Amino acid sequence: MARRSLILVEGASNTLRYVQAAQHLGLHPIILSADPTRYEYLAAENNEAIRVDTNSLDALIHECSRLSAAYDIAGITSATELTYATVGKLCRHFDLPGPNPTSIERCCDKLTQRQLLAEAGVPIPAFRVAANAAEVESAAAEIGLPVILKPAVGSGSSGVRLCRNAGELAEHTTYLLGGKHIWRSSPRILVEEFAQGPSYWAEIMGDEVFGLGTADFGPPPYFVYHQWTFLDPLTDAEHERITDVSLSCLRALGLSWGPTNIEFRWTRRGPVVIEVNPRLTGAPGPEVVQAACGVDPLTEHIKLVIGDEWNLCRRHSHTAAARFLVADRDGILDWIDGVSRAAAIPGVVEVKLRVEPKTPIVRKGDYGDCIGYVIAASPNRALTDAILQRAVDLISWSITSLPACGEHERICASPPPAPTQAGDNGRDRS
Repeated sequence: MARRSLILVEGASNTLRYVQAAQHLGLHPIILSADPTRYEYLAAENNEAIRVDTNSLDALIHECSRLSAAYDIAGITSATELTYATVGKLCRHFDLPGPNPTSIERCCDKLTQRQLLAEAGVPIPAFRVAANAAEVESAAAEIGLPVILKPAVGSGSSGVRLCRNAGELAEHTTYLLGGKHIWRSSPRILVEEFAQGPSYWAEIMGDEVFGLGTADFGPPPYFVYHQWTFLDPLTDAEHERITDVSLSCLRALGLSWGPTNIEFRWTRRGPVVIEVNPRLTGAPGPEVVQAACGVDPLTEHIKLVIGDEWNLCRRHSHTAAARFLVADRDGILDWIDGVSRAAAIPGVVEVKLRVEPKTPIVRKGDYGDCIGYVIAASPNRALTDAILQRAVDLISWSITSLPACGEHERICASPPPAPTQAGDNGRDRS
C-alpha cells in the first residue's frame, strides 16, 4: 500500500510545526519549493523537499501527478497565503478538500478585501489607494493625519508604517516607491485611517470562532510585536460583538472553509476590522493557542485538509502568552545567553530563537526584527505575565554595531521596550 503523504507548498514561520503535526498523524510530509535549501533544517526529520516552480500551477500539477505514482496524496496545503490560492486550485484539480481559490485571491489583495468588507457593511478604517506620491498626499489629506501606509499586497507588516505628520508621510512614500521596498505585485499603496484602541485577534476554523487573543506592540512608527495573549479578557457582550463581526467577514469574503485569523481594534465605534488573513496565525500563534486551551490548530487544520474529523473542543482553559525578543539595533549578533535558564522556569512552555550567533541583524520595522520569543501559560493572566517577565529578564544578548565610520561598538542589548497603545493597522502575521 502506498504511503499517505501531505504536500506542503512552500512554507512560513511554522513550517516545521506543520511537518511534525503531519508526522504525528502518520503522514509523510513533502515540501514543494522554488528553493528547497530554505528548508535544509528539515533534513534531520527525514522529509522530502523538492524543487519546483511554485508560481506555476502546471508545474505543481505535474509534480503532484508524479508523486501520486509513489504516494497516496492525502492532502495539499500551505502555511503561507502567498501560495494558498494556488493550493486551492491544486486541490480542485486532484479532487481534494481545500479552500476556494477565488476567495483566497480576493482576500489576499488588501484593497479588494477592504472594498468587499465595506460593501457588506463591516466596520473598517477609512481607506484610499494611491500609486504615486501626489495621490498618497491627497489621500492622507482626505482621511486626516495620522494615517497608516502599507503595500496593497504583503505580509509580516513589511512596509507598514504609521505616518503622524507630513514629513513622515513623504519619507515613507519615498521608501515604498523609491526601490527599497520589494513589491509582490504592481506598486499600490493603501492609505488608511489610524484606528486607535486595544488590539484583538480571532482564530477561526471553518465558520467556528474558537478563541480570541490580544496583541501589544512596540513603540511607533513601526508595528513590531511585543506580546500576544490568549484567551481574551473581554466581557461576554464584547466577545459576542467580535464574533458577529468575524462571521460577517467570512460571509463577505466567501471564506467558509479552513482557517482564518482576523485582527481588530476596539475603537469608539466598537470592533473595527484591520485585516482578514485566510490562514492560521504564524508562529508562535498556534503554540500560544495550544498552551491556552489544549487544541493544536495545526493538527486540526491538517485533519480538515485530509478529510478527517477535526475537533476544536478545549481540553483546559489557561492564559497563555508569547513575549517577543526584539533586536534594538543593527549589527552582528555576537551571542545570546540565558535561554536554558529561562526555559527551566515552571510555567514556561517554550523559548525559541530565530537566529544564530554571528547572524547579521538589519531591522526593517517588521516581523524580521524579532530574534525569538518566550511562551508561558498559567491559570491566570497576572501569573502568566509574571512568569514571562522573569524568563525574559534571564535572557541577554550582545550585538556588535557597525557605524558608518567603520568602528565597532560592542553593546549589550536589554529586553525590548514596554508596549505602547499604538498598533498596526495591518498585523499580517506569517
